[in-house]
Amino acid sequence: MALLPILRFPDPRLHTRAAPVTVVDDSIRQLIKDMAETMYEAPGIGLAATQVDVHKRVVVIDISEDNSGLLALINAEILERSGEQVCEEGCLSVPGIYEKVTRAERVKVKALNQQGEPFELEAEGLLAVCIQHELDHLDGKVFVEYLSQLKLTRIKSRLAKKARITA
Repeated sequence: MALLPILRFPDPRLHTRAAPVTVVDDSIRQLIKDMAETMYEAPGIGLAATQVDVHKRVVVIDISEDNSGLLALINAEILERSGEQVCEEGCLSVPGIYEKVTRAERVKVKALNQQGEPFELEAEGLLAVCIQHELDHLDGKVFVEYLSQLKLTRIKSRLAKKARITA
């Protein structure tokens, strides 16, 4: 397994729309392992392939306390959304920034597992938020883009300043 570099907002590659996976093979399974290792090391609870500059529709999520609940979603699509919740979100591509975002409270998703088999999943609460957040990445959208233009400008300035300090 290998740690993968995570793209940082506002890197334009984060706006690339991911392509569907045509064949679930060993290269996709290795990508999932590498993404999971990267997510756990960061540490985070979700990571989309777009964030590691691989533009395929692959997501890993683990909201467990002990990293025992890895969920891999390949070619995931949200079939249904219901309810509404406001949750404070963060993102490995936008380090140190946490903002409230309104999302569906419950989602029903269809996807492929690591063996290429289709399945459906109903999620609510934090898992529903994570799924929506990560699938946004695959569509080229970062959570801070839900915020007002003023907040977005401030976040970009703060991240640019932090990048200059660490450079």
